[in-house]
Amino acid sequence: MDEQEFVVTPWEVRGKVDYEKLIRDFGTNPITEDLLERIRKHTHELHPFLRRGAFFSHRDFDWILDKYEVGEKFFLYTGRGPSGHTHLGHLIPWIFTKYLQDKFDAELYFQMTDDEKFLHDPELNLNETTKYAYENALDVIACGFDPKKTFIFLDTEYMKTLYKIAAQFAKHVTFSTVKAAFGFDASTNIGLIFFPSIQAAPCFFPSILKGKNVPCLIPAAIDQSVYWRVARDVAPKLGLYKPAEIHSKFFPSLMRGGKMSASEPETAIFTIDSPKVAKRKIGNAFTGGQPTIKEQREKGGNPDICPIYFYEYFLFDWDDKSLAKTYRSCRDGCLLCGEHKQTLAKSVKSFLTEHQKKREKARDKMENFILRD
Repeated sequence: MDEQEFVVTPWEVRGKVDYEKLIRDFGTNPITEDLLERIRKHTHELHPFLRRGAFFSHRDFDWILDKYEVGEKFFLYTGRGPSGHTHLGHLIPWIFTKYLQDKFDAELYFQMTDDEKFLHDPELNLNETTKYAYENALDVIACGFDPKKTFIFLDTEYMKTLYKIAAQFAKHVTFSTVKAAFGFDASTNIGLIFFPSIQAAPCFFPSILKGKNVPCLIPAAIDQSVYWRVARDVAPKLGLYKPAEIHSKFFPSLMRGGKMSASEPETAIFTIDSPKVAKRKIGNAFTGGQPTIKEQREKGGNPDICPIYFYEYFLFDWDDKSLAKTYRSCRDGCLLCGEHKQTLAKSVKSFLTEHQKKREKARDKMENFILRD
């Protein structure tokens, strides 16, 4: 594949992603300084993900703030396709969602699409996707969400509630629509063809269950945006608000190009990895450095393509001045890749140790979060 080409679908991300092109292709809006100032007015501080542009695109987030400013509270909706264990990239939208929950006092509906992953992956059975869903839920809970305002549900276990809403939605979506949106063809199983209705349903949970329109905001990686485009087209036909969205960039693979992938273990650090395993993966990672120390000192490295730098950018150095110093040191050749990897490995060890403690404690809290029919 040409280095300039990239692929972004709900199931695959490959290549060096051009986020400006994604905004044009997906028909979303960039997050502007004016929008950031509106957010700051309510939150009093911008999350590092906003300051640094890790969340870079939106649909109708300005409308969400319009509603909020006249007294209409919104709810949050995001989720996880449980095809394997949680890796650090999955945490990005969840950490940001917690920030939104805290700052706007918002309820969160968190969908585990165990059905979709079973339907899409011929290697997985339903027992496996259900098991992964509960394992992934431990990581969600470990992020610190409010149990009184956070509702986690598995599609296969909450279908009594989901289906009634999904059926109303599905009646307004033709096969030609989902074929164009998702690339389905005659070989696509009918479960996947219907699934966009299941993923759209939570956009309207509170509106239908409470009998009045409630604004919905979806924080998620932009690869999932195609689902919400279909949901937004149908919402007015049901007399419901269109869901709003705010999109994150992808947490990079430890190898070159693309994002972390649960199906490719060496590209990702998982929340269940031991510090020793994480250190080995970091040690083997691609960098933006030169082949030799001499060349690194003379020519400098390229932090703009380096996953070691981007780990700090996303999760492990939220001090903007410190991160800028790291960027300059890498670019100027003062910082060697081996040294940088050692520093990151220490940060990752500390993070994993703390997160895994919270993850174990979450086992006793699970039923406080799970929605059941």
